[in-house]
Amino acid sequence: MALYTALRERDTPVRVGLIGAGKFGTMFLAQARRTPGLQVLAVADLDPDRARQSLTRIGWPAEQIAAKSFSAALESGATHLTADAAGLIAADGLDVVIEATGGPAAGIRHALLSCEYGRHVVMVNVEADALAGPLLARRAGEAGVVYSLAYGDQPALIAELVDWARAAGFDVVAAGKGTKYLPEYHASTPDTVWDYYGLTPEEARAGGMNPQMFNSFLDGTKSAIEMAAVANATGLTPAADGLGFPPAGVDDLPNVCRPRAEGGALARKGAVEVVSSLNRDGTPVHRDLRWGVYVSFEAASDYVARCFSEYGLVTDSSGWYAAMYKPFHLIGLELGISVASAALRGEPTGAPTDFRGDVVAVAKRDLAAGELLDGEGGYTVWGRLMPAADSLAAGGLPIGLAHGVRLTRAVAAGSMLRWSDVAADEESQVVRVRREMEAAFTPAPVVKAGE
Repeated sequence: MALYTALRERDTPVRVGLIGAGKFGTMFLAQARRTPGLQVLAVADLDPDRARQSLTRIGWPAEQIAAKSFSAALESGATHLTADAAGLIAADGLDVVIEATGGPAAGIRHALLSCEYGRHVVMVNVEADALAGPLLARRAGEAGVVYSLAYGDQPALIAELVDWARAAGFDVVAAGKGTKYLPEYHASTPDTVWDYYGLTPEEARAGGMNPQMFNSFLDGTKSAIEMAAVANATGLTPAADGLGFPPAGVDDLPNVCRPRAEGGALARKGAVEVVSSLNRDGTPVHRDLRWGVYVSFEAASDYVARCFSEYGLVTDSSGWYAAMYKPFHLIGLELGISVASAALRGEPTGAPTDFRGDVVAVAKRDLAAGELLDGEGGYTVWGRLMPAADSLAAGGLPIGLAHGVRLTRAVAAGSMLRWSDVAADEESQVVRVRREMEAAFTPAPVVKAGE
């Protein structure tokens, strides 16, 4: 049954709890009241007043956010605002938890608690998913609930395209997204980020833009995290040397997203890759995919290749490689698809099935012993995608744990950080969960180009 029809025909609404009322969460809330069969039971945020302001800004009436408790919200159909995320997860009547905090430790904590209380989990927090998603998905399965990537965010949309291609009988060659990229961006910091975006600091502040968050989009970290999520959900694999960010517009995808042996940019078939909206000289790519996602696939026979031509697909020069893409993603505005799919179908909109991709911290500059790492998008490190087998063999420090920890030794610019380089708190939940995942999953060996 179609999700919309199933929502309309429900006797009781799907009751949702949102943790984190930032941009993504607010975009979801903007659509949630327009969706039949859906009730936002509660919104948890460290600053409930900020959440109230966000809801007011998007047009929620005062009476809709007037519920004084979880039980009052359940009875009245209104929404309770709170700082108590654990209380939200435990609230009677809740069906689905949306984790949208952005912090890996918080995301892992909330996902595990949701499993304990039998709530489906929609993990907007891709940082938590990249750090421990395969283990979280396993725990959810053991608890009989769904753990899902967030529809509207690029990893879930990529996973959908991959599933479409495979269900139609195509071999997937590559899948990924577009972004704005130049090699120099890896060294960008919150002090330089607005120059690359063409904004003044004053304009950015007026727009409520967080420089560290936006810098993570620019310096390659967010792309690496998202492609790790895609690899873990689809079975596609990172290249041994990580993301290449080849320039490519939508019409170039079949030529670029094919193996190097056939004139493309891939080390091998079955890869994740991010394409750049800029040529290496800084000029814009024609018909770029900066906001979108893609999958490239190949014909299995002359007949299928001829069908590509007959039905107008743009192909590579051989006629055997083609691509499908979505030019945009609407992040939180589309998130209700994940909520409905989990609650009504018991299906995720993408979920990790194994540990194939990992994101390790790399020094942006020479770092001294005793320095405090500041994590994703900061001044000290950026995140590089690696095959999980390589990361584990090298003892690589996950980018999700490279925040608020001190170096125990100096690390040269461009070098990968290792667990042995930092004083990690081995007793913290987030470190224990990550260590458990590393022990629970044995990543497959990396397949080198040509093998």
